[in-house]
Amino acid sequence: MSLPHAILTALLEKPSSGLELTRRFDKSIGYFWSATHQQIYRELGRLEESGLIRELPSEVPVRGQKKEYEVLPAGGAELARWVAESQDPKPMRDPLLLRIRAAGVVGPQGLGPELRRHLELHRHQLAQYEAIEEKDFPPERDAVEDRLRRLVLHGGIALETFWLHWLEEALGEVEDMSGPQA
Repeated sequence: MSLPHAILTALLEKPSSGLELTRRFDKSIGYFWSATHQQIYRELGRLEESGLIRELPSEVPVRGQKKEYEVLPAGGAELARWVAESQDPKPMRDPLLLRIRAAGVVGPQGLGPELRRHLELHRHQLAQYEAIEEKDFPPERDAVEDRLRRLVLHGGIALETFWLHWLEEALGEVEDMSGPQA
């Protein structure tokens, strides 16, 4: 049930339309909790039906105007309840790890280019996270909200750093088994 909570979080940060939410997901929350635009719009309807959010009143109703939503007190209470709830970590499901396991059966031929591609993707993601930290989190931004957002970003940086080290190790192993063009 994390998508509704991700939407409640984003709306508490700033009341938004569905389109604005999808853009914000693409730029921030989407780095660690992805959702399609369709899923976001569908969930907005459910949250509104549940009385957790409402459409902001418009000064001048215009046909085709985008709806903006805000969180109601019940939505804030639900988010606070969820934050305090206990939850076990989710098992990892990564197709690359499964492919490496399968290579143990069929051989590592052809695995090298995919490992190199993943290495570049993780280098790019790490660079993005570091740029976000430099731009959005200067040392003087020390409010509780900023510290918690920075903490999430540091989790992303640590994961990307892990993947870089692990992929370099995996690529070295695969090349050792099959030669540099594996």
